[in-house]
Amino acid sequence: MTVTERFLKYIAVDTTSDPSSDTFPSTRSQEAFAKALAEEMKETGLENVTVDSYGYVFGTIPSTIEDYQGKILGFIAHMDTSCAESGKNIRPRIIKNYDGKDIVLNEEKQIVMSPRDFSNLTQYQGQDLIVTDGTTLLGGDDKAGIAEILTAAQYLLAHPEIPHGPVRVGFTPDEEIGQGTDHFDVEKFGADFAYTMDGGECGELEYENFNAAEAVADFHGVSIHPGSAKGKMINALRLAMEFESLMPSAQRPECTESREGFIHLDALQGSVDHARSEYIIRDHDMSLFQEKKKHMEDMSRIMNIKYGYEAVSLKIEDSYFNMKEKIEPHKFLIDNVLKVYEKLGIRPQIQPIRGGTDGAQLSFKGLPCPNLGTGDHNCHGHFEFVCIQAMEKSVEVIVELVKLWH
Repeated sequence: MTVTERFLKYIAVDTTSDPSSDTFPSTRSQEAFAKALAEEMKETGLENVTVDSYGYVFGTIPSTIEDYQGKILGFIAHMDTSCAESGKNIRPRIIKNYDGKDIVLNEEKQIVMSPRDFSNLTQYQGQDLIVTDGTTLLGGDDKAGIAEILTAAQYLLAHPEIPHGPVRVGFTPDEEIGQGTDHFDVEKFGADFAYTMDGGECGELEYENFNAAEAVADFHGVSIHPGSAKGKMINALRLAMEFESLMPSAQRPECTESREGFIHLDALQGSVDHARSEYIIRDHDMSLFQEKKKHMEDMSRIMNIKYGYEAVSLKIEDSYFNMKEKIEPHKFLIDNVLKVYEKLGIRPQIQPIRGGTDGAQLSFKGLPCPNLGTGDHNCHGHFEFVCIQAMEKSVEVIVELVKLWH
C-alpha cells in the first residue's frame, strides 16, 4: 500500500477529539481507529502490537541484527484531528501536476484557495496535492504522519537486509486537545529516543517549543439594580475589561512572531455579578515566561488594592515547557536528521514551534523527542492540503533515520 493510499484510507475515518468530553480518549471513534490501526500493523508484520485501555497503539518493527544491544528508536504520530473544523465526511481531491494557480475547492460555495493568500502553495508547482472540498479539514494533521510511519515500516519489513535495531511505533489519541501524552507509558513504549511526525513542510525540524501556562481570572462584582446603582455597583464585566487593558498590548498573539511570546485572552464570559476570563501564556524563554505570569499576578493585586476587596481571583497553572533543554544533551538526534536531509536533498528548516507538541511533554517524561515535518499545510481548516511527493519524501526520511541505528 502506498503512502497516498494509506492517507486516503485514514482520513475517511472521523477521529475528531472533543475537549468537553470526560472520557479518555475523548471520542469513541478514536478507539475504533486505534483498533483498526493495530490490525493493520499486525497484518503488515509489526510485532508486539498492543492497544491499551486509553487507546494508545504501540508496535515494533523487529531488529534485523541478531542480539542487538544498542539504543532503541521510536516514531510517534497522533490519531485525532482538530475540532476547529469538521473532520466528518471528508471529500478529498487529488490535483495532479499543480499549475501554481488558484484552486477551486468548492464551485457551488465559491471557496477558492489562492497562492495570493497561501504562499506555501507556490513551492509545490508541478507536484501533486491532496485538497479538501472546502467544507471540512483534510486530516493531514496528523494522519499524514501515521501514513508515513506505517509505509516506512512496510518498506523496512520488506527489506530485512537493511541492518537496524528494533524500532518502536506509537500512535496517540487526543493530542489536539492537549492530552496526547497524559497516559503515555514511556517505559512500556520502550524506546530511548523518538521523533514525532506531525505537520508542517517536509524538511522542518523542531526541537524548541513554547513554555506554556493557562490562567483563569475570576472577577467578583457587586450587582445592584441599575436604577439605584450610583456609587454601589461594581460591574464584573468591566473589571475583566480593565484587567485585560493592563496586559501589554504588544504581547498579544497578533503582534508577535518567531520567538516572541504572548498573553492571549482566549475566552470571556459573565455578568455584572461575576465574570471569568481565560488566558493562555506562551514564551520560548523561561525568564520571559515567568515575567508574564508575574505581570498578571501583579495586576490582579493592584486591582484588589484599588477596589479594597478581592475583586480578582487569579489561578495560573503550567501546561508544558520548552523541550530544548531535554534535546540539547542528545544533539545527535538533530545531527542525524540533518545528515538524512542532506543525503535526500531536502532543505532543512530548523525553527521554534509556536505551540506545543506531544514531543515536548514526552521529552520531559524521559523520552527526548524532536518533531519532523510531514508535508501537511494549513491544518485545522478547510484550506488544509498535503503534497504527495512530500509525504513520499518523509517516508524516505524515516527509513534513512532507521538505517543510522545499527
